[in-house]
Formats: sequence, structure tokens, C-alpha cells
Amino acid sequence: MKKFGLIGFPLEVSFSKDYFLEKFEHEKLNNCTYELYPIADISEFPEFLKTHADLCGLNVTIPYKKTVIPYLDGLDDPASEAGAVNVIKFEKDGKLIGYNSDVFGFEQSFLPLLRPHHRSALIFGTGGSATAVASVLRKHKIPYQFVSRQKTSEALTYQDLHHTGFGEATILINTTPFGMMPNIDTCADLPYEKITSDFLCYDLVYTSAETLFLQKSKAQGAMIKNGLEMLHLQADQAWDIWQS
Repeated sequence: MKKFGLIGFPLEVSFSKDYFLEKFEHEKLNNCTYELYPIADISEFPEFLKTHADLCGLNVTIPYKKTVIPYLDGLDDPASEAGAVNVIKFEKDGKLIGYNSDVFGFEQSFLPLLRPHHRSALIFGTGGSATAVASVLRKHKIPYQFVSRQKTSEALTYQDLHHTGFGEATILINTTPFGMMPNIDTCADLPYEKITSDFLCYDLVYTSAETLFLQKSKAQGAMIKNGLEMLHLQADQAWDIWQS
């Protein structure tokens, strides 16, 4: 039996298990299985590996996309560039190699939406998904700024935006859990009244067709998209990585 799974914490809501089990059934891969592995702290990862020595591959989600890296033997270029991993391949020689299929999924889903006036972006959040998004924006020479609840040398705060507006940014990208089930009534604290029809608002959250962030942005005339297509694309690439 080929065993795959997802590590993260918590894992109450996960697309991955249903997606891969349906894939295995559809493609008659009766020798494959996929499980959820909630790990309360990444320091438990080495012991987890000992008790699951027969794994062939893992997905990685919040909050371990960055902190899992020290436990790996190598990274592919997108993972190294993003500083985050969401796919781990178990090599035949026992090495664990980290990949980032979020980069591929976001890039393929996001680029067709761009218009000439979409020249600058704000990224809400600073976690592993945010850095994957940032690596795509860097690749395509789109300036960006992180936004977080706490001010840092790299991030503005949401309160800053209420004072200054969005500046030159007409691309707003949510990488936080705001709006994810079961907390569908949450969204980033933004000056939504300053969003216009020139804006592109993209939400990596996929559990709702339109999160509250997207609803409020749409009401201002913005172009919107949720993260479902990105999720499918990154999952398909994860499978390709495990089979390569």
C-alpha cells in the first residue's frame, strides 16, 4: 500500500483527503491511501516519521510550511525561492525533499487575471502561502508589500491601510485563514470603501465560493477570485511530484 497524507494543525477542514481519495478511486489506484496527520508541534515531526516509516509523500499546511524545512534533506528551486514547502517527497534513498506546488498553482490561476493597470500588490499574511505568492510576484516583476496584524520591517499593519489607503496597489491577495470555515464571517480589517473596479482581489481561501473579503470587494466593483482552482492545480502537481 502506498501511503500519502497531510500534516498541519489543526486539520478540521481539509480539501486534500477527499480530493486524493476521489482521485485514487477514479483512477482505480487501489494500492494508494491518504490520511490526515494533525501534529500539535513541528518538533514532533521526527518521531512522527519513525512511526510512519512507510509513507511515500506528504502535503504540508498551516502552520508548518516554513518550520518543516530544517527537518528536510533538500528543496527544489520554487520551495527554496519561496522559503516554504507544501509537498514532501520520500526518496528511495530515504531522503526527504521539499517542494512548493503552491507556487505553480497560484501562478497558473493568477496570471490570466492580470490587466495592464495591475502593477502593484498587497499580500495579507506573512506565512508560507504568503511567501509562495510573493515569489510569483517577484518572478513577474510585480512590486508587493506584506500586511499583517503586527508591524515589522517587512509588513504594514491593517491599521496603516486605514490611514494611507492602498497606495499604488490594485492587487489585493489574502493568504490568511480569514473567511475559512467555520469562521466564514471573518475578513481582513480593510478600508473596503477605497476598493474600486480597477482592483483585482484574490483569496487563497477555497471553502466558500465568495469569502466575506471577496463579497465586500465585489460590492465595490472589483474583479474577484477564490483559491479553488489554485488548490486543484497544486494538488495535481503534488501528485506528479510523488510519481516522478
